[in-house]
Amino acid sequence: MTHTNITAFRKNVFGFVDQAVTYGEVVNVSTKNGNAVLLSEEDYNSMMETLHLSAIPGMVDSIKSAAAEPLEECVPYDPQEDW
Repeated sequence: MTHTNITAFRKNVFGFVDQAVTYGEVVNVSTKNGNAVLLSEEDYNSMMETLHLSAIPGMVDSIKSAAAEPLEECVPYDPQEDW
């Protein structure tokens, strides 16, 4: 995470935005009224999706259970299979 103050941020807005978008760097901007955080849209959307999925009852347990399942026991995807 990069830390900067609002004055330095104003002087190099493009550089900080490019850091966030290109390298996934989170930028913390401090001001006298509090701090703000700049992150890429991709990182923001990923966080929102994770929060959404985590809010679905049983989803976290389902994901953990699936991750623990040995690959050799997994059934291959069949696009013809009825759900």
